[in-house]
Amino acid sequence: MNRINKPSAFASVAIALSLALAGCGGASGPTQEPPLAGAAIGGDFTLTDSKGETVRWGDFAGKYRVVYFGYTFCPDICPTDMQRVAQGLKALKASDPDKAGKIVPIFITIDPERDTQAVVGEFAAAFSPDIVGLTGTPQQIDAAAKTFKVFYAKGEAQPGGGYLVDHSNVVYLFGPDGAPIATLPTDKDGKAVAAELARWVS
Repeated sequence: MNRINKPSAFASVAIALSLALAGCGGASGPTQEPPLAGAAIGGDFTLTDSKGETVRWGDFAGKYRVVYFGYTFCPDICPTDMQRVAQGLKALKASDPDKAGKIVPIFITIDPERDTQAVVGEFAAAFSPDIVGLTGTPQQIDAAAKTFKVFYAKGEAQPGGGYLVDHSNVVYLFGPDGAPIATLPTDKDGKAVAAELARWVS
């Protein structure tokens, strides 16, 4: 296991609030203030997609954004989280295609040393063709992680070569204006993710 949940103290409180509220409300839209309203999470970045094109946060303006930081060599947590995000989006697309069409899921690597453009593209596509895989220089990734309050640190070398990366595994939902809304319950299942998306996307 290589997960370490070490977001900031503020983010920890916000995440706890969002998890506590995850079972409230219905699919008709928000009935209260989003758990992460006003949080200083997210913002501008400059990264690269699987085609080698420059991608900025502003390119997704007008869309709800599901953002997850992880890495493709992750042995357990990242694939599970991404699978549940994909399952949630698929379920929402089946029940409410209009809402699903307003969402862009984004995977950002925290291991640019190994996660090239092609690698992040293949990883993202393995879960859903809708997921945008992004990488960048170590400096660009570090800046983006700080902006999104994501912790990560390269671990010790493993027997036989390679290494793991310790990281927080929070899945954020942002609104069309780029403001944070809530976290998604990927610790549960795809149905729970779909329900949370349906709750906040309007």
